[in-house]
Amino acid sequence: MMLCNVPICLIFLWQGLTATGLKRDQIFVGDINTLYKSGKTTVDVKVDTYSNVSTKVILSDILPSTKAAFSFKIPDHKSGKLDVQYIHPYAAIDSSIGLNPTPLLELSVAIGSKDLSLGAEVGFDTASANFTKYNAGIGMNKPDYSAPDRQRTGIEASYVHLVNPVNGTTVGAEMSHRLNTNENSFAIGSSYALDQLTVVKTRFSDNGKVAMLCQHEWRPKSLLTLSAEYDSKASNASPKLGLALSLKP
Repeated sequence: MMLCNVPICLIFLWQGLTATGLKRDQIFVGDINTLYKSGKTTVDVKVDTYSNVSTKVILSDILPSTKAAFSFKIPDHKSGKLDVQYIHPYAAIDSSIGLNPTPLLELSVAIGSKDLSLGAEVGFDTASANFTKYNAGIGMNKPDYSAPDRQRTGIEASYVHLVNPVNGTTVGAEMSHRLNTNENSFAIGSSYALDQLTVVKTRFSDNGKVAMLCQHEWRPKSLLTLSAEYDSKASNASPKLGLALSLKP
């Protein structure tokens, strides 16, 4: 959910048709989304306020454990993209290629088990003949904690610990170091279930930003979410407040 200066976001879902709207100041933007499924084919079409049409066609099980997706936007004729995914219990491969004369190529691979996982991803821009991204990571998972780590132009590490399984109390920390600028950043967060229907989450960053989110499931699959963010280092900035209502039949 987006945080902004007192926005109101409404989401309505009904029989495969979704309508969303967001009002900020005097501007109202929204979109209409429809989803159609037939056998192994899924077609997802979205039309926004600015008459942009986004279409995604997904073909499942074209080969064992393989899925392909073709997406494009109108009127952007260079937005076509083909994604191919292979999912195995102990390995996954995801590839993407832009459907234009100078496409962007992306490939990611992950292998592992429930306790240890290894992964890498790379992106290459054929127009400039440069790599757009190159990441590698390792993750460890146990019943009460997880510790993923990844590397690109720096090092990022995070740790999540389940403190109390009864009420779902969880604490976590994230640290990153940028090799090119020699900068460090740090953030801590928590999640606490007030009851079976209400969850409160907090986040504190070393850059002075404090954020909180409260989400309540007031009926099955329908959520009311309140959020707030304050930047203590921005003297003239007012706190950002968010409100979202999600309704599902």
